[in-house]
Amino acid sequence: MMPQLDMNSPEFKEELEKTEKFVQKVCESKGWVLSCNEDVNEGVILGLARHKVLYGKRFCPCFMVEPDPEKEGKFKSSDDRICPCKPAIEKEIPEDGICHCQLFCSPEYYEEHCGSKEA
Repeated sequence: MMPQLDMNSPEFKEELEKTEKFVQKVCESKGWVLSCNEDVNEGVILGLARHKVLYGKRFCPCFMVEPDPEKEGKFKSSDDRICPCKPAIEKEIPEDGICHCQLFCSPEYYEEHCGSKEA
């Protein structure tokens, strides 16, 4: 059973704000942009904030999070995907232009699939 979280709680709202800033910092540091699908962006950012509150890390919300059998009280996700994940950095964005979650993409991908990106 998945842990429950009150998304109206002050704790979650504070983490959501931190996660939104985190996502912008990732874009700035990597030279990426957010994809043009605002519904997907919102869902992924909510998922990242939720995982941070529940599990202590911004695990990719597109992959299952499970108890880590190696470490009591700790969690892990498939491929240990913690945002921004290694597959996105090393393979997905360089090769496909967009990460698996479709949150981050290259400016070139954005321009090709979404139109021009106003800076």
